[in-house]
Amino acid sequence: MRILIVEDEPTLGQQLKSTLEGAGYAVDLSTDGEDGHFMGSTENYDAVILDLGLPEIDGLTVLDRWRREGRKFPVLVLTARDSWSDKVAGLDAGADDYLAKPFQTEELIARLRALIRRASGNASSELTAGDVRLDTRSGRVTLNGEPVKLTAQEYKLLSYLMHHKGKVVSRTELIEHIYDQDFDRDSNTIEVFVTRIRKKLGQDVISTIRGLGYSLEEPRG
Repeated sequence: MRILIVEDEPTLGQQLKSTLEGAGYAVDLSTDGEDGHFMGSTENYDAVILDLGLPEIDGLTVLDRWRREGRKFPVLVLTARDSWSDKVAGLDAGADDYLAKPFQTEELIARLRALIRRASGNASSELTAGDVRLDTRSGRVTLNGEPVKLTAQEYKLLSYLMHHKGKVVSRTELIEHIYDQDFDRDSNTIEVFVTRIRKKLGQDVISTIRGLGYSLEEPRG
């Protein structure tokens, strides 16, 4: 899952980036509204953390522009403002959730997980596909109840496919959502990760749709 943070406080921005990367997310960081708006308009993200008090262009304007442009990713508004009018303004502009500073990073990550689950149509924090289970809270993957150890990139790829179970996902889409902006993106690595996941979870867990991409579906019968 790929996250955009738009936060003008350098220390907080870097702390959030490091924390989310440690939780298994690919993260891009922007420090002003103009750059943040551009990144959100031109890159594909699974969720955005957006500060309201930004230089260049304020967060509410950025959010309103994204929504007018048809950008539908979930947005968690993060701000020092704690008045009810600011909350209403953020939600009316198209925010999906609101968190006031100071906050606990555990709460931010939990809210982020929930936003991503809801956006992909998953209500539970535990995603399943046959005998495979992925707990988005702990990052634990099991097969028939037994824990399976995945690398960070294998986990990201499996998590994205499980969040979009039943849909065909192209290599390009996977690359855009499991790597951050600065990563050297090579489509051949996707096939390597898929092969490794199949060895660990079973050959049928991920289907190759020739010419289109990959799909993870509930086993039949």
